[in-house]
Amino acid sequence: MAGRRGIEVRDTGQATSGPAGVSISGYHSGDITTVHVHGRESAPWPHQIGVLPREATAFQRRDETDQLRAAVTNSGTAVLCQVLRGTGGVGKTQLAAHYARQAWTGDELDVLVWVSASSRPAIVSGFAQAAEELLALEPGAPERSAQAFLRWLEPKPPGSEPVCRWLVVLDDVANPADVTGLWPAKNPNGRTVVTTRRRDAALPGHRIDLGVFTPDQAVAYLVDFLAEHGRHDDPGEIRALAHDLGYLPLALSQAAAYIVDADIPVGCSRCTHRQCPSYRRRLADRATNLVSMLPEPGMLPDDQNTTMDATWSLSVERADSLNPAGLARPALQLTAMLDPNGIPESVMTSGPARAYLAAHRARAVAGQSTTDEVTELDARGALRTLHRLSLIDHDPDRPHQSVRVHQLIQRATRDALSPQDHGQTARAAGDALLADWPELKFVFTPLVQILRVNAQSVIHCAGDALFSGGKYHHLPMHAGDSMSEANQFTAAVKHFQDLVNKLRASLGPDHPDTLDARDHLAKNIGQAGDARGAVEALGELLPDRLRILGPDHSDTLSTRILLARWQEKAGDAAGAAKALDALLLDCLRVHGPDHPGTLDARYWLASTRGATGDAAGAAEALVELLADQLRLRGPDHSETLATRHSIADWRGRAGDTTGAVKALTELLSDRIRTLGPDHPWVLSDRACLAKWRGVAGDAAGAVEALTKLLADRLRVQGPDDSDTLSARADLARWRGEAGDAAGAAEAFAELLTDQLRIHGPDHPHSLSTRDLLAHWIGEAGDAAGAAEVFAELLTDQLRIHGPDHQVTFDARYWLVHWRGEAGDAVGAAEAMAELLTDQLRIQGPEHPDTLDARLGLARWRGESGDVAGAAEAMAELFTDRLRIQGPRHPGTLRAQNELAYWMAMRRGKAGDASGAAEGLAALLVDRQQQDGLNHRNTLKTKAQLDYWRRQASMEASAHQSTD
Repeated sequence: MAGRRGIEVRDTGQATSGPAGVSISGYHSGDITTVHVHGRESAPWPHQIGVLPREATAFQRRDETDQLRAAVTNSGTAVLCQVLRGTGGVGKTQLAAHYARQAWTGDELDVLVWVSASSRPAIVSGFAQAAEELLALEPGAPERSAQAFLRWLEPKPPGSEPVCRWLVVLDDVANPADVTGLWPAKNPNGRTVVTTRRRDAALPGHRIDLGVFTPDQAVAYLVDFLAEHGRHDDPGEIRALAHDLGYLPLALSQAAAYIVDADIPVGCSRCTHRQCPSYRRRLADRATNLVSMLPEPGMLPDDQNTTMDATWSLSVERADSLNPAGLARPALQLTAMLDPNGIPESVMTSGPARAYLAAHRARAVAGQSTTDEVTELDARGALRTLHRLSLIDHDPDRPHQSVRVHQLIQRATRDALSPQDHGQTARAAGDALLADWPELKFVFTPLVQILRVNAQSVIHCAGDALFSGGKYHHLPMHAGDSMSEANQFTAAVKHFQDLVNKLRASLGPDHPDTLDARDHLAKNIGQAGDARGAVEALGELLPDRLRILGPDHSDTLSTRILLARWQEKAGDAAGAAKALDALLLDCLRVHGPDHPGTLDARYWLASTRGATGDAAGAAEALVELLADQLRLRGPDHSETLATRHSIADWRGRAGDTTGAVKALTELLSDRIRTLGPDHPWVLSDRACLAKWRGVAGDAAGAVEALTKLLADRLRVQGPDDSDTLSARADLARWRGEAGDAAGAAEAFAELLTDQLRIHGPDHPHSLSTRDLLAHWIGEAGDAAGAAEVFAELLTDQLRIHGPDHQVTFDARYWLVHWRGEAGDAVGAAEAMAELLTDQLRIQGPEHPDTLDARLGLARWRGESGDVAGAAEAMAELFTDRLRIQGPRHPGTLRAQNELAYWMAMRRGKAGDASGAAEGLAALLVDRQQQDGLNHRNTLKTKAQLDYWRRQASMEASAHQSTD
């Protein structure tokens, strides 16, 4: 790539592991598109995507069953709506699953897609999975894959391809807006079923309002359920029980499970053993007691909630009486605080969970006190007992989501807790989650993702219980840090803002935990793309740290480090370097030279020195730091390895690409040995190594390495992770460098779509991708189009970052460049002169970007006709490049090439055609080696060489004729 990108290759977004636990995502100027992994094949029909819920015991056919079939028979959309006030449990999902199962087993479908649709990301993920399996699309772009699947569902012209009979089920749509743009098309061969609790008309399609069972359906359900378990009872008593339960399917299932579990002999056809009357008496007594406990008469809008609570209460009481005695209720109480869609069994059998069971069993067993230890086997036994009574669904074969519980049962369980017990249970659930959380940071596993979801459930259910009594539970901080480690920075910002507000209210604004939460909030604001916001937040935090902790406290010094780092990210590298210089002196005074805080300050000072343009100085300072880290921390310490990474990167930026490749290759081996192949820092080393291989001239090798890296990013971190998006950017960039400029532009356009969806239009990653998209549009031959995109980008950079920020200068530079390439050399020279003036003022004369602007100015002056002036300016620039950057730096080599070009052109203009041809012939060899055979610089030099060779030949012929 020409210009700045050929001189300074910017960090493509891997996290730079710094000191004091600070992790700041690098600025993404990078690159890529969808990976095409060879060998993928479309799944053959018939094919099912997603897992249908298990068939309910004694499933009852309802009038709505026939309505549903009629609604979707002819390419219809059926919306199963819940109309029961305030509750679920009416059987929407079971009805949809029954229909889908019948259509599937009845050979009515070629493709069945079941999607849990509780959120838009869940819908997109389900559709993307369908596209990957049915269309053999590569993973990594879920929105694009989802849209491809929706296009595949559209009707096709007759005879264009085999007809596919499909059914899409969107289960539990919570918000109609989530399905905007995701509705399956109307197709004579397709069907769509939606289940929802929404009662408005926002969802299109034929509505089927699903309520409770009819009396006959409820009776039939109880009769069938009891019969399946060898139980029988008087039909009149069964009908009365169904009435008592309000015909609610969930309550009926609770009662039936209780009855069949009762400790009585198996019934007979003569109904000698009747449990329904006994259960009804217990239910009535329990409901009466529950109503009497209400603070005010008539609080409930109907009897439904009381009935459900009474049914639940009897089932829990029955479960608690079984072996292991007294453990079922506290186990259910813990599940009521966690995620209803999946709780890891390891959480429920953890030390804190078992301690909670033991403590609460003492109060549950007939007033007896016992200190018997609860074992993991006991805890699992409690789960099996709850499963037996249909209070939970326990599937040991799915360890990370082995426990599922209906939200109605959760609500009933929480409502039965006193305020004190509610708080204790919430805190115990938080303790159980923390005990199960992997100790290592940056662990990307399904378990960690599920733990984060469960943590959010505990935080929501707990209310203020995690912050009461002057005691702060650390689950919210841990969950927020886990979001950050997973690069979910936007979500982390909201999480930490809520945490700060709660800590201020409960512990006070000056409490250390409140200050720590503000620190984490500021870091995530920056990592979410708002560097200025991070500077503002840290600027407000620092005076409070100084006032409360004093200037020499380690937390105060750490905040100063962070403030300087984000100050540099916000565009003030010189100010950041000045602040870190002063900070280092204070660290030496307070801590001494070998303290971790002092080493941290040295690390960030060196990095900021590189950001001001002194890449060689940054590498040199980091080499000195590494020697001390090896002495104090050893070769395998994470920060020692991080320093080695930074040394290699800054050496590459200083022009030693071969040294960078060698150092990163050695580092990668040590990182894998100490961290394993899938650690994010290992993946970052691989990204950096691929980058410098490409800069060193092996673009094809960079493409190959990045293709493999992207596959691993997708597997380990997922398609929407910022590091995965960065890997796509890197791959696209080096595909362009390898000769496929049009493919690179297309890939960046696809990447931009995903980044706008994930980050929004003003995030640095989105803006950077627009920059690279524009560049490759130009490289693909559309210089005017590139200039147009850069003009739009410059407007946004000025609005977001202001006129003196690095990225604003970059946008101005490339706008000028592509306007010149589009034919306006005079305008380009004038605009480049204005840019150079501003860069000299802000960045100084020796900054790499200032040197780039001098090169651009000389070039466009030459293109405007001032060939002698261009040659003279290039000679001065080449001298300065040699002095500042050394003879091997890519910028120096480019200045040398440009000098050779304009010297040759000056000879030609002066009448020395042979001299011009001679100089251009030597330059062409260098161009071919550095830029490749088909780069426009190479082709331009070749064209000029051919021209001056013809001129020299004509002059020679004329001279011979004269002789």
